[in-house]
Amino acid sequence: EGFEVTYLPVGSDGLIDLDRLVKEIRPDTGLVSVMAVNNEIGVVQPVEEIGKICKEFNVPFHTDAAQALGKIKVDVEKWNVSLMSLSGHKIYGPKGVGALYLRRRPRIRVEPQMNGGGQERGIRSGTVPTPLVVGMGAACELAMKEMEYDENRIKGLQERLLNGIREKIDGVVVNGSMDRRYVGNLNLSFAYVEGESLLMGLKEVAVSSGSACTSASLEPSYVLRALGVDEDMAHTSIRFGIGRFTTEEEIDRAVELTVKQVEKLREMSPLYEMVKEGIDIKQIQWAQH
Repeated sequence: EGFEVTYLPVGSDGLIDLDRLVKEIRPDTGLVSVMAVNNEIGVVQPVEEIGKICKEFNVPFHTDAAQALGKIKVDVEKWNVSLMSLSGHKIYGPKGVGALYLRRRPRIRVEPQMNGGGQERGIRSGTVPTPLVVGMGAACELAMKEMEYDENRIKGLQERLLNGIREKIDGVVVNGSMDRRYVGNLNLSFAYVEGESLLMGLKEVAVSSGSACTSASLEPSYVLRALGVDEDMAHTSIRFGIGRFTTEEEIDRAVELTVKQVEKLREMSPLYEMVKEGIDIKQIQWAQH
């Protein structure tokens, strides 16, 4: 539509470089948009610092906080957010409802999502589904009360999952920063294993090889490619989600099944054989027939 978009790269930890952001802001920059918590690898961007930079340059700042709400502290003042997108189902609320926060001062104006009677202050015509809205509000209220307890509990489960897998198999890599991440999202790559085969063997565990948005394609996740993860490792990544209702028994079962499946697939892998024999597979020249 005539606008130019600058895409910022991320480091191998999945975080954007703030100096690069400052350099890329131009006099005609109309909006900076950065996801608060990534849905595939769980990294938490330095939103507060990004907000400060945007304030300094007087550029509106939008953040997709669908994965942040109810999981980390969200503060529109502290973050200096002008626009923030939220979703009900990510906090155990109803599906089909979300919210867009719009800052009042300095006032942010948006094009209406639907035209018609001009309800909702001219932003979205049509009747709002009251039960869904109330449900989302109630879910937010609960998330606020439970956030600290949930985080401590989920952190323990995440460590149990990661340590449980690492104790039994080698070649396990965590994708994204370990320090700046939401504890309920663990994205792991298992060397010398094909991700789709691993998924097939984990039918009992509701894991995914990326986000729902990319689950229909066999391409390795663009999120992992952006981290500079090698193509073969990007193909072996599995995302484990740990939530409010996950139990220790489920974690132990997930560890048991994952380890069993990885070992089974590695036994069938000629690459793993070579590695065990000390061959550097990166140096192999593959011949085309």
